[in-house]
Amino acid sequence: MDQDRFNRAVYVISVAAELAGVHPQTLRIYERKGLLEPARTGGGSRRYSDADIALLQRIQELTNEGLNLAGVQRVMDLEATIHELQIELAETLRQSERAVEMTHREYRRDLVPVKQAVTIYRRAKR
Repeated sequence: MDQDRFNRAVYVISVAAELAGVHPQTLRIYERKGLLEPARTGGGSRRYSDADIALLQRIQELTNEGLNLAGVQRVMDLEATIHELQIELAETLRQSERAVEMTHREYRRDLVPVKQAVTIYRRAKR
């Protein structure tokens, strides 16, 4: 599934609630608590995407494990932070690999092949 389609808000609240396995009022509560932010039509109706449905399922997993909504919010914030840090770490690793590669290239320019090197021989004293 492509990202645009995954994030396209197409489901009305009743369909989203059914897909997530919750009551429509639960979606309104999650929205009030800041756990979910559905798109809105020009008339103000809520529209949910597949990404929203996946988020609702994650919220359900966490509440089924015994977390309250404040705990769910904290876990989701931490998961988002971890995701951002993983992206930052991957970029930092790519940059360091490029820097090491460039350094190695610089070293190679400074090297003189043995066949071209000048060697001074001195006779040993007797």
